[in-house]
Amino acid sequence: MTASAHVGDAPWLKGGEVARLFALLNRDGEEARVVGGAVRNALLGLAVGEIDVATTALPEEVMRRVAAAGGKAIPTGIDHGTVTVVIDGHPFEVTTLREDVETFGRKAKVAFGRDWTADALRRDFTINALSLSADGIVHDYVGGIDDIAARRVRFIGDPQRRIEEDYLRILRFFRFHAHFADGPPDRAGLHACIAARAGLETLSRERVRMEMLKLIVAARATPTLVVMQESGLLGLVLGGVPFLASVENMIKVEVALGAAPDAVRRLGALAVWVAEDAERMTQRLRLSNVESERLLALELWWRVTPQTDAQKGRALLYRLGPQTFTDQVLLAWTRSQAGAADHAWLELAQLPQRWTAPAFPLKAADFIARGIKPGPALGAVLRAAELAWIDADFPSDGAALQAIAKRATRETVPL
Repeated sequence: MTASAHVGDAPWLKGGEVARLFALLNRDGEEARVVGGAVRNALLGLAVGEIDVATTALPEEVMRRVAAAGGKAIPTGIDHGTVTVVIDGHPFEVTTLREDVETFGRKAKVAFGRDWTADALRRDFTINALSLSADGIVHDYVGGIDDIAARRVRFIGDPQRRIEEDYLRILRFFRFHAHFADGPPDRAGLHACIAARAGLETLSRERVRMEMLKLIVAARATPTLVVMQESGLLGLVLGGVPFLASVENMIKVEVALGAAPDAVRRLGALAVWVAEDAERMTQRLRLSNVESERLLALELWWRVTPQTDAQKGRALLYRLGPQTFTDQVLLAWTRSQAGAADHAWLELAQLPQRWTAPAFPLKAADFIARGIKPGPALGAVLRAAELAWIDADFPSDGAALQAIAKRATRETVPL
């Protein structure tokens, strides 16, 4: 089946770096097209980010043409036909058309070719197998245009075979469904994912992490996660019980707060109740140090309450910092009985927007001048003075600070 559509006068296609790349590649019998997500997003009316290009030209010819034009070409994956071409500082992955000779997981043996249909048939989903030529025509060999119109994610060919080629496609199926589809998942694809779920255990944790963090910020993340849970897949990924209501509430309070979707915070809502949950997620998904620390910092979410008075709210923000404060407040909010329109929770969550914590103004020199020698005593008096300053609601005038320093010295250092 072959179909076509037109994306109109897309500025990113008709001018700039893409047009210059096409000018290099579309001559002397060779053809290049934009492929993958950029084409899908253009048809959906979404922002086009990373742009990948496929070409009939062999990798060596791509590099030769770019070099002859004074450009930069990097053989980032030349054995698999991929060259990174940099134009005006903008990188493009340019890959020679391929077709599978043998398939055994991610290490499929491929041959370079000139057949756009064969190249499309080796991709994962119909909506990702479209190609866009320089004239603005979208070429479709697998029914992707119809699936985009129906907001449906469908494997190309036999779903079981596609999954056996790379078990990460199970998670990609759900991720793309969460971002681009409406209604229930494609039945044949869902059945194949369930049947092949044991293959998830063979995947690297880094690849699973990447898919889950992309999925959880999708527009239809919650209903997709519900399907994964009902299908017995989500528990395999998380290694524990998911808190689906909490992540749905997190999405609602993010909207109420005007906050952008935050993958780590949503992951915390989905999977973290106590510190052990955060530790488990760190191991299962091989989270970065920053991501792991954010999840671990959620441990005391249950202490947060909107009944906290203004001074205590500022003290909490000072101690935690804006990021952890917001994470804890929003997580506590999602697990309370209050709705997303609750004024008290909203006021507390917006505190970092209204107030910036000052730096503690007293320094070691202030206490050394009072006769405190460097060492444990100096550290103790500094800590006591900071606590007193916080309890006094962060005064900045000199008299109040001197009184705090005097009292901390008297009460902390033995005579």
